[in-house]
Amino acid sequence: MQRSTATLGDRKFDLLICGGGVYGAWTAYDAALRGLKVLLLDQGDWACGTSSASSKLIHGGLRYLETLDLWLVKKALKERQRLLLLAPHRVWPLRFGVPVTKNSRVGALRLKIGLSIYDGLAGALLTRQAHRRYAAQAFAERFPSLDQTGLNCGFTYPDAQTDDARLVLELIDGAQAAGAICLNYCRLTKIVQENGLNKEAMLHDEISGDNYSVMSSAIVMTSGQWLNISIADKKWSRLSKGVHLVLPKIPDNEALLLTAKSDGRVFFVMPWYGRTLVGTTDTNFNGDINQVTVERRDVDYLLSEVNLALTTNWTKQDIQGQFVGLRVLQYSPSHSPSGVSRDWVLKSSGKGLFFSIGGKITSSREDAAQIVDAVCRYLGKPAGCKTAISPFPWSPEQNYEQWSLEMSQKAASLGIDSESALWLLRRHGKHAPEVFRLIEQDQQLSKRLTADVPLIAADLMYCLEHEMVCHLEDLIRRRTPLIILYQMTKKQLQYYAEFTAKALKWDQDRIEREVDFCAEKWLLQ
Repeated sequence: MQRSTATLGDRKFDLLICGGGVYGAWTAYDAALRGLKVLLLDQGDWACGTSSASSKLIHGGLRYLETLDLWLVKKALKERQRLLLLAPHRVWPLRFGVPVTKNSRVGALRLKIGLSIYDGLAGALLTRQAHRRYAAQAFAERFPSLDQTGLNCGFTYPDAQTDDARLVLELIDGAQAAGAICLNYCRLTKIVQENGLNKEAMLHDEISGDNYSVMSSAIVMTSGQWLNISIADKKWSRLSKGVHLVLPKIPDNEALLLTAKSDGRVFFVMPWYGRTLVGTTDTNFNGDINQVTVERRDVDYLLSEVNLALTTNWTKQDIQGQFVGLRVLQYSPSHSPSGVSRDWVLKSSGKGLFFSIGGKITSSREDAAQIVDAVCRYLGKPAGCKTAISPFPWSPEQNYEQWSLEMSQKAASLGIDSESALWLLRRHGKHAPEVFRLIEQDQQLSKRLTADVPLIAADLMYCLEHEMVCHLEDLIRRRTPLIILYQMTKKQLQYYAEFTAKALKWDQDRIEREVDFCAEKWLLQ
Protein backbone atom coordinates (compact mmCIF):
# COMPACT_ATOMS: atom_id res chain seq x y z
CA MET A 1 0.00 0.00 0.00
CA GLN A 2 2.00 2.95 -1.31
CA ARG A 3 1.22 6.56 -2.19
CA SER A 4 1.95 7.52 -5.81
CA THR A 5 0.89 10.39 -8.07
CA ALA A 6 2.86 9.03 -11.03
CA THR A 7 -0.21 8.04 -13.06
CA LEU A 8 -2.44 10.91 -11.96
CA GLY A 9 -1.86 13.68 -14.50
CA ASP A 10 -4.38 14.20 -17.31
CA ARG A 11 -6.28 10.99 -16.56
CA LYS A 12 -10.00 10.60 -17.02
CA PHE A 13 -11.92 8.85 -14.26
CA ASP A 14 -15.42 7.54 -13.98
CA LEU A 15 -15.61 8.59 -10.34
CA LEU A 16 -13.76 11.07 -8.16
CA ILE A 17 -14.42 10.65 -4.43
CA CYS A 18 -13.52 13.50 -2.12
CA GLY A 19 -13.12 12.39 1.49
CA GLY A 20 -11.26 9.34 2.79
CA GLY A 21 -13.31 8.42 5.82
CA VAL A 22 -15.37 5.26 6.09
CA TYR A 23 -17.96 6.36 3.51
CA GLY A 24 -15.33 7.40 0.99
CA ALA A 25 -13.35 4.21 1.56
CA TRP A 26 -16.35 1.93 1.09
CA THR A 27 -17.45 3.88 -2.01
CA ALA A 28 -14.00 3.61 -3.59
CA TYR A 29 -13.71 -0.09 -2.78
CA ASP A 30 -17.19 -0.88 -4.08
CA ALA A 31 -16.78 1.17 -7.25
CA ALA A 32 -13.36 -0.29 -8.03
CA LEU A 33 -14.69 -3.83 -7.61
CA ARG A 34 -17.42 -2.99 -10.13
CA GLY A 35 -14.77 -2.00 -12.67
CA LEU A 36 -15.08 1.79 -12.50
CA LYS A 37 -11.99 3.98 -12.85
CA VAL A 38 -11.79 5.55 -9.40
CA LEU A 39 -9.79 8.35 -7.80
CA LEU A 40 -10.11 8.76 -4.01
CA LEU A 41 -8.70 11.84 -2.28
CA ASP A 42 -8.45 13.16 1.23
CA GLN A 43 -7.08 16.59 2.08
CA GLY A 44 -5.59 15.04 5.22
CA ASP A 45 -4.90 11.47 6.24
CA TRP A 46 -7.24 8.51 5.87
CA ALA A 47 -9.92 8.59 8.59
CA CYS A 48 -8.47 11.80 10.03
CA GLY A 49 -11.92 13.14 10.90
CA THR A 50 -14.96 11.47 12.41
CA SER A 51 -14.01 8.01 11.16
CA SER A 52 -11.19 7.72 13.70
CA ALA A 53 -13.21 9.38 16.48
CA SER A 54 -16.17 7.03 16.74
CA SER A 55 -17.14 4.80 19.64
CA LYS A 56 -15.45 1.88 17.79
CA LEU A 57 -18.75 0.01 17.62
CA ILE A 58 -20.45 -2.04 14.94
CA HIS A 59 -23.95 -2.08 16.39
CA GLY A 60 -27.62 -1.77 15.70
CA GLY A 61 -28.17 1.12 18.06
CA LEU A 62 -30.36 -0.14 20.86
CA ARG A 63 -31.32 3.38 21.93
CA TYR A 64 -32.88 4.11 18.50
CA LEU A 65 -35.72 1.77 19.42
CA GLU A 66 -36.99 4.48 21.76
CA THR A 67 -37.57 6.76 18.77
CA LEU A 68 -39.15 3.84 16.84
CA ASP A 69 -36.46 4.04 14.16
CA LEU A 70 -36.91 0.33 13.50
CA TRP A 71 -35.80 0.44 9.87
CA LEU A 72 -32.45 2.00 10.79
CA VAL A 73 -31.88 -0.53 13.57
CA LYS A 74 -32.75 -3.46 11.33
CA LYS A 75 -30.44 -2.22 8.58
CA ALA A 76 -27.56 -1.75 11.03
CA LEU A 77 -28.09 -5.16 12.66
CA LYS A 78 -28.11 -6.84 9.25
CA GLU A 79 -24.81 -5.15 8.44
CA ARG A 80 -23.38 -6.07 11.83
CA GLN A 81 -23.99 -9.74 11.13
CA ARG A 82 -22.59 -9.42 7.63
CA LEU A 83 -19.36 -7.78 8.85
CA LEU A 84 -18.88 -10.35 11.60
CA LEU A 85 -18.97 -13.00 8.86
CA LEU A 86 -16.91 -11.22 6.20
CA ALA A 87 -14.29 -9.69 8.50
CA PRO A 88 -13.76 -11.70 11.70
CA HIS A 89 -10.35 -10.09 12.18
CA ARG A 90 -11.75 -6.58 11.80
CA VAL A 91 -15.10 -6.89 13.58
CA TRP A 92 -15.38 -9.00 16.71
CA PRO A 93 -18.27 -9.77 19.09
CA LEU A 94 -18.63 -7.63 22.20
CA ARG A 95 -21.38 -8.26 24.71
CA PHE A 96 -22.97 -5.33 26.55
CA GLY A 97 -24.50 -5.20 30.00
CA VAL A 98 -27.39 -2.93 30.95
CA PRO A 99 -28.05 -2.53 34.69
CA VAL A 100 -31.55 -1.86 35.98
CA THR A 101 -31.86 0.02 39.26
CA LYS A 102 -34.85 1.29 41.19
CA ASN A 103 -34.28 4.72 39.65
CA SER A 104 -33.65 3.58 36.06
CA ARG A 105 -35.33 5.67 33.38
CA VAL A 106 -36.16 2.44 31.51
CA GLY A 107 -37.50 -0.32 33.75
CA ALA A 108 -36.89 -4.05 33.48
CA LEU A 109 -40.12 -4.86 31.60
CA ARG A 110 -39.66 -2.10 29.03
CA LEU A 111 -36.02 -3.04 28.57
CA LYS A 112 -36.96 -6.71 28.16
CA ILE A 113 -39.40 -5.80 25.40
CA GLY A 114 -36.83 -3.58 23.68
CA LEU A 115 -34.13 -6.25 23.79
CA SER A 116 -36.56 -8.85 22.46
CA ILE A 117 -37.30 -6.57 19.51
CA TYR A 118 -33.56 -6.01 19.03
CA ASP A 119 -32.98 -9.76 18.97
CA GLY A 120 -35.84 -10.26 16.56
CA LEU A 121 -34.56 -7.61 14.16
CA ALA A 122 -31.14 -9.26 14.28
CA GLY A 123 -32.55 -12.74 13.80
CA ALA A 124 -31.09 -13.79 17.16
CA LEU A 125 -34.30 -14.50 19.06
CA LEU A 126 -33.77 -18.26 19.37
CA THR A 127 -29.97 -18.37 19.40
CA ARG A 128 -27.33 -18.22 22.09
CA GLN A 129 -26.64 -14.67 20.92
CA ALA A 130 -29.96 -13.40 22.24
CA HIS A 131 -30.23 -11.17 25.29
CA ARG A 132 -30.18 -12.64 28.80
CA ARG A 133 -31.55 -11.49 32.11
CA TYR A 134 -29.55 -11.74 35.37
CA ALA A 135 -30.54 -11.31 38.96
CA ALA A 136 -28.79 -8.48 40.79
CA GLN A 137 -26.06 -10.60 42.39
CA ALA A 138 -25.24 -12.53 39.21
CA PHE A 139 -25.10 -9.33 37.19
CA ALA A 140 -22.82 -7.68 39.76
CA GLU A 141 -20.48 -10.66 39.61
CA ARG A 142 -20.35 -10.40 35.83
CA PHE A 143 -19.55 -6.67 36.03
CA PRO A 144 -17.44 -6.22 39.18
CA SER A 145 -16.72 -2.54 38.49
CA LEU A 146 -20.39 -1.60 38.56
CA ASP A 147 -21.77 0.32 41.52
CA GLN A 148 -24.40 -2.06 42.91
CA THR A 149 -26.38 0.57 44.81
CA GLY A 150 -30.08 0.05 44.10
CA LEU A 151 -29.38 -2.68 41.53
CA ASN A 152 -32.50 -4.74 40.80
CA CYS A 153 -31.31 -6.86 37.88
CA GLY A 154 -29.44 -6.57 34.62
CA PHE A 155 -29.45 -7.69 31.01
CA THR A 156 -26.75 -8.52 28.49
CA TYR A 157 -27.06 -8.43 24.72
CA PRO A 158 -24.71 -8.93 21.73
CA ASP A 159 -23.12 -6.29 19.53
CA ALA A 160 -19.65 -5.87 18.02
CA GLN A 161 -16.52 -3.74 18.10
CA THR A 162 -13.84 -2.61 15.66
CA ASP A 163 -10.82 -0.35 15.25
CA ASP A 164 -12.38 2.34 13.09
CA ALA A 165 -9.17 3.80 11.62
CA ARG A 166 -7.88 0.33 10.70
CA LEU A 167 -11.24 -0.51 9.11
CA VAL A 168 -10.92 2.51 6.82
CA LEU A 169 -7.28 1.75 6.00
CA GLU A 170 -8.10 -1.83 5.02
CA LEU A 171 -10.81 -0.65 2.63
CA ILE A 172 -8.41 1.90 1.11
CA ASP A 173 -5.92 -0.89 0.51
CA GLY A 174 -8.66 -3.03 -1.03
CA ALA A 175 -9.71 -0.19 -3.34
CA GLN A 176 -6.11 0.35 -4.41
CA ALA A 177 -5.64 -3.37 -5.07
CA ALA A 178 -8.79 -3.30 -7.23
CA GLY A 179 -7.34 -0.52 -9.39
CA ALA A 180 -8.34 2.73 -7.66
CA ILE A 181 -5.85 5.54 -7.22
CA CYS A 182 -5.93 6.58 -3.55
CA LEU A 183 -4.12 9.71 -2.35
CA ASN A 184 -4.07 11.09 1.15
CA TYR A 185 -2.95 14.69 1.64
CA CYS A 186 -4.32 15.66 -1.77
CA ARG A 187 -6.94 18.40 -1.91
CA LEU A 188 -9.71 19.09 -4.39
CA THR A 189 -9.42 22.84 -5.03
CA LYS A 190 -11.93 23.43 -7.79
CA ILE A 191 -14.61 21.72 -9.86
CA VAL A 192 -15.14 23.12 -13.35
CA GLN A 193 -18.54 22.39 -14.88
CA GLU A 194 -19.72 23.12 -18.40
CA ASN A 195 -23.38 22.93 -19.41
CA GLY A 196 -24.13 21.29 -16.05
CA LEU A 197 -21.57 18.53 -16.57
CA ASN A 198 -18.30 17.91 -14.75
CA LYS A 199 -15.46 18.92 -17.02
CA GLU A 200 -12.37 19.27 -14.87
CA ALA A 201 -11.24 18.84 -11.27
CA MET A 202 -8.25 20.77 -9.97
CA LEU A 203 -6.13 19.05 -7.31
CA HIS A 204 -3.28 20.14 -5.06
CA ASP A 205 -0.84 17.59 -3.62
CA GLU A 206 0.01 18.74 -0.10
CA ILE A 207 3.10 16.50 0.02
CA SER A 208 4.87 17.53 -3.19
CA GLY A 209 3.20 20.90 -3.70
CA ASP A 210 2.26 19.92 -7.26
CA ASN A 211 -1.05 20.77 -8.92
CA TYR A 212 -2.98 18.41 -11.18
CA SER A 213 -5.95 18.56 -13.49
CA VAL A 214 -8.09 15.47 -13.97
CA MET A 215 -11.41 14.71 -15.59
CA SER A 216 -14.13 12.73 -13.87
CA SER A 217 -17.63 12.02 -15.11
CA ALA A 218 -19.04 11.75 -11.58
CA ILE A 219 -17.93 13.30 -8.29
CA VAL A 220 -19.03 12.16 -4.84
CA MET A 221 -18.41 14.29 -1.77
CA THR A 222 -17.91 12.07 1.30
CA SER A 223 -16.04 14.77 3.20
CA GLY A 224 -17.89 14.51 6.51
CA GLN A 225 -17.67 17.63 8.65
CA TRP A 226 -16.07 19.55 5.75
CA LEU A 227 -19.15 18.89 3.63
CA ASN A 228 -20.81 22.00 5.06
CA ILE A 229 -18.30 24.14 3.19
CA SER A 230 -19.49 22.65 -0.11
CA ILE A 231 -23.18 23.02 0.69
CA ALA A 232 -23.17 26.15 2.84
CA ASP A 233 -26.20 27.50 0.96
CA LYS A 234 -28.31 24.39 1.62
CA LYS A 235 -29.95 23.17 4.82
CA TRP A 236 -28.92 19.57 4.31
CA SER A 237 -26.93 18.83 7.45
CA ARG A 238 -26.00 19.79 10.99
CA LEU A 239 -23.11 18.83 13.26
CA SER A 240 -22.91 17.19 16.66
CA LYS A 241 -19.75 16.96 18.76
CA GLY A 242 -18.79 13.71 20.47
CA VAL A 243 -15.98 13.32 23.02
CA HIS A 244 -14.43 10.09 24.31
CA LEU A 245 -12.00 9.49 27.17
CA VAL A 246 -9.47 6.66 27.41
CA LEU A 247 -9.09 5.54 31.03
CA PRO A 248 -7.27 2.74 32.89
CA LYS A 249 -8.29 -0.86 32.49
CA ILE A 250 -11.05 -2.20 34.76
CA PRO A 251 -11.77 -5.88 35.60
CA ASP A 252 -14.82 -6.11 33.33
CA ASN A 253 -14.21 -8.05 30.11
CA GLU A 254 -17.46 -6.90 28.56
CA ALA A 255 -18.96 -3.47 27.88
CA LEU A 256 -21.66 -1.52 29.65
CA LEU A 257 -24.44 0.62 28.27
CA LEU A 258 -25.27 3.18 30.94
CA THR A 259 -27.64 6.09 31.41
CA ALA A 260 -26.24 9.42 32.60
CA LYS A 261 -27.86 10.51 35.82
CA SER A 262 -27.62 14.22 34.98
CA ASP A 263 -29.47 14.25 31.66
CA GLY A 264 -30.64 10.70 30.86
CA ARG A 265 -28.33 10.27 27.87
CA VAL A 266 -26.88 6.89 27.01
CA PHE A 267 -23.11 6.38 27.13
CA PHE A 268 -20.75 3.41 26.84
CA VAL A 269 -17.94 1.92 28.92
CA MET A 270 -15.91 -0.52 26.79
CA PRO A 271 -12.65 -2.46 26.82
CA TRP A 272 -10.32 -1.31 24.04
CA TYR A 273 -6.60 -1.98 23.50
CA GLY A 274 -6.12 -2.89 27.16
CA ARG A 275 -7.78 0.34 28.32
CA THR A 276 -11.31 1.52 29.05
CA LEU A 277 -13.07 3.68 26.47
CA VAL A 278 -15.80 5.96 27.83
CA GLY A 279 -18.15 8.04 25.68
CA THR A 280 -19.72 9.77 24.10
CA THR A 281 -21.05 13.27 24.53
CA ASP A 282 -23.58 14.55 22.01
CA THR A 283 -23.80 18.34 21.75
CA ASN A 284 -24.67 20.82 19.02
CA PHE A 285 -21.66 22.25 17.20
CA ASN A 286 -21.65 25.50 15.25
CA GLY A 287 -18.01 26.52 15.55
CA ASP A 288 -14.90 26.27 13.38
CA ILE A 289 -14.74 22.72 11.99
CA ASN A 290 -10.95 22.94 11.92
CA GLN A 291 -10.74 23.85 15.60
CA VAL A 292 -12.70 21.12 17.38
CA THR A 293 -11.39 20.50 20.89
CA VAL A 294 -12.14 18.52 24.02
CA GLU A 295 -13.46 21.10 26.45
CA ARG A 296 -13.28 20.97 30.23
CA ARG A 297 -17.05 20.58 30.53
CA ASP A 298 -16.91 17.50 28.25
CA VAL A 299 -14.30 15.87 30.48
CA ASP A 300 -16.13 16.80 33.68
CA TYR A 301 -19.39 15.38 32.33
CA LEU A 302 -17.93 12.00 31.36
CA LEU A 303 -15.82 11.61 34.50
CA SER A 304 -18.76 12.52 36.73
CA GLU A 305 -21.16 10.11 35.04
CA VAL A 306 -18.77 7.16 34.86
CA ASN A 307 -17.78 7.58 38.51
CA LEU A 308 -21.44 7.63 39.52
CA ALA A 309 -22.09 4.42 37.58
CA LEU A 310 -18.94 2.49 38.55
CA THR A 311 -16.93 2.03 41.73
CA THR A 312 -14.15 4.09 40.20
CA ASN A 313 -12.95 7.44 41.47
CA TRP A 314 -11.24 8.62 38.32
CA THR A 315 -9.87 12.15 38.04
CA LYS A 316 -8.28 14.08 35.18
CA GLN A 317 -4.93 12.57 36.16
CA ASP A 318 -6.27 9.11 35.25
CA ILE A 319 -7.08 10.10 31.67
CA GLN A 320 -4.69 8.28 29.35
CA GLY A 321 -5.99 9.94 26.21
CA GLN A 322 -8.98 11.72 24.72
CA PHE A 323 -10.40 12.46 21.30
CA VAL A 324 -13.24 14.41 19.73
CA GLY A 325 -15.16 14.09 16.49
CA LEU A 326 -18.03 15.75 14.66
CA ARG A 327 -20.98 13.68 13.51
CA VAL A 328 -22.72 14.84 10.35
CA LEU A 329 -26.47 14.53 10.85
CA GLN A 330 -29.30 15.21 8.47
CA TYR A 331 -30.73 18.66 9.00
CA SER A 332 -33.47 18.82 11.61
CA PRO A 333 -34.91 21.73 13.62
CA SER A 334 -34.79 19.52 16.72
CA HIS A 335 -32.67 21.21 19.39
CA SER A 336 -31.19 18.02 20.81
CA PRO A 337 -28.71 16.14 18.60
CA SER A 338 -29.74 12.92 20.38
CA GLY A 339 -33.20 13.34 18.88
CA VAL A 340 -31.95 13.56 15.30
CA SER A 341 -31.93 10.42 13.14
CA ARG A 342 -28.56 8.81 12.42
CA ASP A 343 -29.78 7.60 9.06
CA TRP A 344 -28.08 8.46 5.79
CA VAL A 345 -29.19 10.22 2.63
CA LEU A 346 -27.63 10.90 -0.79
CA LYS A 347 -28.21 14.35 -2.27
CA SER A 348 -27.35 15.68 -5.72
CA SER A 349 -26.59 19.19 -6.92
CA GLY A 350 -26.21 19.28 -10.67
CA LYS A 351 -25.46 16.40 -13.00
CA GLY A 352 -22.87 13.99 -11.74
CA LEU A 353 -22.24 15.74 -8.40
CA PHE A 354 -23.36 13.79 -5.31
CA PHE A 355 -23.23 14.49 -1.57
CA SER A 356 -23.25 11.81 1.15
CA ILE A 357 -24.91 13.08 4.33
CA GLY A 358 -25.23 11.45 7.74
CA GLY A 359 -24.98 7.75 8.42
CA LYS A 360 -23.21 5.33 10.75
CA ILE A 361 -20.01 3.38 10.48
CA THR A 362 -22.03 0.16 10.90
CA SER A 363 -24.25 0.71 7.88
CA SER A 364 -21.70 2.55 5.72
CA ARG A 365 -21.15 -0.43 3.42
CA GLU A 366 -24.83 -0.62 2.48
CA ASP A 367 -25.04 3.17 2.07
CA ALA A 368 -21.92 3.23 -0.11
CA ALA A 369 -23.46 0.55 -2.31
CA GLN A 370 -26.38 2.91 -2.92
CA ILE A 371 -23.94 5.70 -3.78
CA VAL A 372 -22.23 3.52 -6.38
CA ASP A 373 -25.62 2.35 -7.69
CA ALA A 374 -26.54 6.00 -8.29
CA VAL A 375 -23.20 6.70 -9.96
CA CYS A 376 -23.54 3.65 -12.22
CA ARG A 377 -27.03 4.74 -13.27
CA TYR A 378 -25.73 8.20 -14.07
CA LEU A 379 -22.80 6.82 -16.06
CA GLY A 380 -24.94 4.26 -17.84
CA LYS A 381 -22.60 1.50 -16.67
CA PRO A 382 -24.77 -1.03 -14.83
CA ALA A 383 -22.79 -3.29 -12.50
CA GLY A 384 -23.80 -5.16 -9.37
CA CYS A 385 -22.39 -4.58 -5.89
CA LYS A 386 -19.80 -7.15 -4.77
CA THR A 387 -19.02 -5.95 -1.24
CA ALA A 388 -22.05 -7.73 0.24
CA ILE A 389 -20.40 -11.09 -0.33
CA SER A 390 -16.69 -10.31 -0.63
CA PRO A 391 -14.43 -11.10 2.32
CA PHE A 392 -12.49 -8.11 3.56
CA PRO A 393 -9.19 -7.39 1.81
CA TRP A 394 -7.12 -8.60 4.77
CA SER A 395 -9.33 -11.53 5.76
CA PRO A 396 -7.39 -14.82 6.00
CA GLU A 397 -8.38 -17.26 3.26
CA GLN A 398 -8.62 -20.28 5.56
CA ASN A 399 -10.96 -20.92 8.48
CA TYR A 400 -10.53 -17.96 10.79
CA GLU A 401 -10.53 -19.87 14.08
CA GLN A 402 -7.91 -22.31 12.83
CA TRP A 403 -5.84 -19.50 11.30
CA SER A 404 -6.06 -17.48 14.52
CA LEU A 405 -4.88 -20.46 16.58
CA GLU A 406 -1.93 -21.09 14.27
CA MET A 407 -0.95 -17.41 14.20
CA SER A 408 -1.24 -17.13 17.99
CA GLN A 409 1.08 -20.12 18.39
CA LYS A 410 3.54 -18.55 15.96
CA ALA A 411 3.39 -15.26 17.86
CA ALA A 412 4.11 -17.03 21.15
CA SER A 413 7.11 -18.79 19.62
CA LEU A 414 8.47 -15.36 18.67
CA GLY A 415 8.07 -14.02 22.19
CA ILE A 416 4.96 -11.91 21.60
CA ASP A 417 2.67 -11.83 24.64
CA SER A 418 -0.88 -13.14 24.12
CA GLU A 419 -2.71 -9.80 24.41
CA SER A 420 -0.38 -8.10 21.93
CA ALA A 421 -0.78 -11.09 19.59
CA LEU A 422 -4.57 -10.78 19.76
CA TRP A 423 -4.46 -7.14 18.73
CA LEU A 424 -1.82 -7.76 16.08
CA LEU A 425 -4.07 -10.32 14.36
CA ARG A 426 -7.03 -7.98 14.58
CA ARG A 427 -5.03 -5.10 13.17
CA HIS A 428 -3.27 -6.82 10.27
CA GLY A 429 -5.33 -9.89 9.42
CA LYS A 430 -3.64 -11.98 6.73
CA HIS A 431 -0.61 -9.65 6.75
CA ALA A 432 0.34 -10.74 10.28
CA PRO A 433 3.02 -13.17 8.96
CA GLU A 434 4.76 -10.18 7.37
CA VAL A 435 5.02 -8.59 10.82
CA PHE A 436 6.36 -11.87 12.18
CA ARG A 437 9.12 -11.85 9.56
CA LEU A 438 10.37 -8.53 10.89
CA ILE A 439 10.74 -10.13 14.33
CA GLU A 440 12.57 -13.11 12.86
CA GLN A 441 15.14 -10.59 11.63
CA ASP A 442 15.29 -8.70 14.94
CA GLN A 443 13.97 -10.37 18.11
CA GLN A 444 13.78 -7.04 19.97
CA LEU A 445 10.85 -6.04 17.76
CA SER A 446 8.62 -8.51 19.64
CA LYS A 447 8.61 -6.26 22.72
CA ARG A 448 5.80 -3.90 23.65
CA LEU A 449 6.30 -0.23 22.87
CA THR A 450 5.12 0.59 26.38
CA ALA A 451 4.25 -1.75 29.22
CA ASP A 452 0.47 -1.25 29.50
CA VAL A 453 -0.41 -1.10 25.79
CA PRO A 454 -0.62 -4.30 23.66
CA LEU A 455 1.30 -2.95 20.67
CA ILE A 456 4.75 -4.20 19.70
CA ALA A 457 7.65 -2.51 17.90
CA ALA A 458 7.37 -4.72 14.78
CA ASP A 459 3.77 -3.56 14.34
CA LEU A 460 4.88 0.07 14.29
CA MET A 461 7.66 -0.67 11.82
CA TYR A 462 5.33 -2.55 9.47
CA CYS A 463 2.83 0.33 9.49
CA LEU A 464 5.57 2.80 8.74
CA GLU A 465 6.91 0.82 5.80
CA HIS A 466 3.66 -0.34 4.20
CA GLU A 467 0.72 1.90 5.15
CA MET A 468 1.12 5.28 3.43
CA VAL A 469 2.39 7.20 6.47
CA CYS A 470 3.23 10.83 5.65
CA HIS A 471 3.34 12.44 9.10
CA LEU A 472 4.11 11.39 12.66
CA GLU A 473 0.45 11.82 13.62
CA ASP A 474 -0.56 9.29 10.93
CA LEU A 475 1.60 6.66 12.59
CA ILE A 476 0.83 7.18 16.28
CA ARG A 477 -2.83 8.19 16.07
CA ARG A 478 -4.40 6.28 13.16
CA ARG A 479 -2.11 3.45 11.98
CA THR A 480 -1.80 2.81 15.70
CA PRO A 481 -3.73 4.61 18.47
CA LEU A 482 -0.59 4.96 20.61
CA ILE A 483 -0.94 8.62 21.46
CA ILE A 484 -4.40 8.17 23.01
CA LEU A 485 -3.58 4.96 24.90
CA TYR A 486 -1.11 6.33 27.42
CA GLN A 487 0.11 9.64 28.78
CA MET A 488 2.91 10.19 26.32
CA THR A 489 5.64 12.75 27.02
CA LYS A 490 7.36 15.03 24.54
CA LYS A 491 10.51 12.97 24.97
CA GLN A 492 8.62 9.88 23.83
CA LEU A 493 7.18 11.83 20.91
CA GLN A 494 10.75 12.67 19.97
CA TYR A 495 11.64 8.97 20.00
CA TYR A 496 8.77 8.06 17.67
CA ALA A 497 9.59 10.98 15.38
CA GLU A 498 13.21 9.87 15.06
CA PHE A 499 12.00 6.32 14.44
CA THR A 500 9.76 7.64 11.64
CA ALA A 501 12.47 9.92 10.26
CA LYS A 502 14.72 6.99 9.41
CA ALA A 503 12.14 5.57 7.00
CA LEU A 504 10.86 8.88 5.60
CA LYS A 505 14.26 10.58 5.49
CA TRP A 506 13.36 13.62 7.55
CA ASP A 507 15.96 16.15 8.63
CA GLN A 508 16.16 17.54 12.17
CA ASP A 509 14.01 20.56 11.36
CA ARG A 510 11.23 18.30 10.05
CA ILE A 511 11.47 16.10 13.15
CA GLU A 512 11.01 19.12 15.41
CA ARG A 513 8.00 20.37 13.43
CA GLU A 514 6.33 16.97 13.59
CA VAL A 515 6.94 16.68 17.34
CA ASP A 516 5.67 20.19 18.05
CA PHE A 517 2.50 19.59 16.04
CA CYS A 518 1.65 16.35 17.86
CA ALA A 519 2.58 17.77 21.25
CA GLU A 520 0.28 20.75 20.85
CA LYS A 521 -2.62 18.70 19.52
CA TRP A 522 -2.44 15.49 21.54
CA LEU A 523 -0.38 15.70 24.72
CA LEU A 524 -2.55 16.11 27.81
CA GLN A 525 -1.97 19.37 29.64
